[in-house]
Parts: sequence; C-alpha cells; structure tokens
Amino acid sequence: MKAITIEAFGEPDVLKLSDAPTPEVRPTDLLVRVHAAGVNRADLTHRTGGYGHPNFGDSPIIGLEIAGEVIETGSAVVGYAVGDRVMGVVGGGAYAEMARIDYRMAMPIPAQLDYVHAAAIPEVFVTAHEAMMHLARLKSGDSVLIHAAAGGVGSAAVQLAYATGATVYATTEGSKLSRVEHLGADVAIDYKTTDFAEIIASKTNGQGVDVIIDFVGETYFERNIASLAKGGRLIQVGILGGGGSVKITLEQILYRHLQIIGTVMKSRTQPEKHAMIQRFSEHWLERFEGGGSLEPVVDSTFPLWRAADAHRRMESSANVGKIILTMQPEDLI
Repeated sequence: MKAITIEAFGEPDVLKLSDAPTPEVRPTDLLVRVHAAGVNRADLTHRTGGYGHPNFGDSPIIGLEIAGEVIETGSAVVGYAVGDRVMGVVGGGAYAEMARIDYRMAMPIPAQLDYVHAAAIPEVFVTAHEAMMHLARLKSGDSVLIHAAAGGVGSAAVQLAYATGATVYATTEGSKLSRVEHLGADVAIDYKTTDFAEIIASKTNGQGVDVIIDFVGETYFERNIASLAKGGRLIQVGILGGGGSVKITLEQILYRHLQIIGTVMKSRTQPEKHAMIQRFSEHWLERFEGGGSLEPVVDSTFPLWRAADAHRRMESSANVGKIILTMQPEDLI
C-alpha cells in the first residue's frame, strides 16, 4: 500500500509517499480502506520529533484520524462488518491507503456525510466534548470562553457549547471573526487587537466566565485565571503558545473555588480512550444526521502525496476548521 513515511524528523518536506506493508489485523481491529484522514497539531509534533521517537504508539506511519470502509474484521470485533463506513481515532497509521483501528475507537459515519467531512469529526469533536462537557461540566445557562476558536478543536467546541445553550465567547484573529460567529459564538474577540480579559470583564460585569477552554498555555494563563468566575473551571487542552512555568496566587484557587484541569488524548490509557469515544457518540453522534445541529468544518483538502503542503497550511494558522488528506486512486501518485 501507499503511505506517508518519515525517514528523519524535520520540515514538511520529510513527508514522503512510499510503499509500506499492510497493517496486521489483531483480534479487536478493523482493517479500513482509508478514504480521508484528518491532519492534527499532534502530526506536526510527530514530524518534528517532539515525541522523541518515530512510532506514535501503534504504527510508525504518521496520522491519528481516519474515515473509510471496513475491509476486514478481527476475531473479537463486535458491531461492525465488512463494508461498513467508519470514522475514528487510530494510534498512528492514518496517512495511508489502509489503517487498522480498534473497533472501540471507531464510530459509524452518519449516512449523509461523505468521507472528507467524516474525517473532520473524531479527534476534534471527541476532544472538545471531553474537555468542555465531561471535565468542565458545561451546562445550559453557563458561560464559556473558547480560545483558538477557528481551529479544529476550537470550532468543534464552539458548536457544542452553542448546542448546549451556553453563552459563548471565542477568540480568533480578525479575518475569522464572522466564521466563528456563524458557528455559534455570541461574542467573537480578535486576540491580536484586543485583550480578551478586558472584554470578558466588560461583558460579564466583572463576574467572569464559568469555563475556559485553552490551547495556548503560558502566555494566556494569568489572564485566563482573571477571567474565571467564582467556581470556574480552566481546561488546558494544549500549549501552542508555550509550556514553561506559570505563576498563580494559591489564595485565588482557594477562595474563588477554581479548578484547573489538564487533558490530552494521546497519553490516555486505551480503556479511557474507549470511554471518551463512547461518551461522545452517545451524546452527539445523532446530531450530525440530516437536519442536525452539528457540522464538521472542513478548511481544505489535499491529496495524500501533498501531505507536506497540508502541514504547511496548518503551520500557517490560516485554516478555519480541519485540513483533510484524501486517498482516492488519483491522489496516490
């Protein structure tokens, strides 16, 4: 089969289309003919050596998110058959014609969705649900501040928050404000020209928001804490703006009853990942059916052989929503 391989860590040009062996199917695996694969920030970290090793857990091939057709099932698989259309999260191996996926990490593709839009769902919507609904316990009537709201997880979080009945504040750059508002943000904030903490203070009469979903990290931390209401929950999903050390006065956490929670899917155990998929599926999957309230947001598509260009697009931060690789025969040249 054709797949994207990496011989050495580095810039996008290290991504090469090569021949690779077909994955071996284990008892709990589905073997999927991949039609589309989502590009994620974790892929950039993998490509540049940020994880320190070439194997991303389950495969030396890059990529975490697939949509395609089941062509073989393992002996212990329940609920799926050859010919089923599935989407889901894999432990590596997505940038390829075929990939294996634990059936408990797979979800049926809603009937009206094509493979490209299906590939834009699993990683970002599951992550958004886990952070905002499961960990932060967002409910109708709450308020939430979502950073990087035009990105994959951010755009999913805005939709889930809106569907929940929360008041949604969202940061993005000026050119993307209207798109974020279309997804459901009540107040879209240009982080390049305004201080989001000042906007939150003004809009909430100094009370702050109940939940903050942050992907940026160190440079936002102090203002995030200042923007939380009493009993507020900060969910740290990423550190795009830098990790490093942060400072906080412990009395703020104590007397304001604040909660600071970190989450990342990659380092979860398999049973925890299975539970995340199940929680999301039970709560939201039917909302992608015809006339439902949720829509996967696709920024752009690239054929598999142009994986390097897809990574450059993500590195530019110009995208709104997901960047997708396609694996039709004409794309595998």
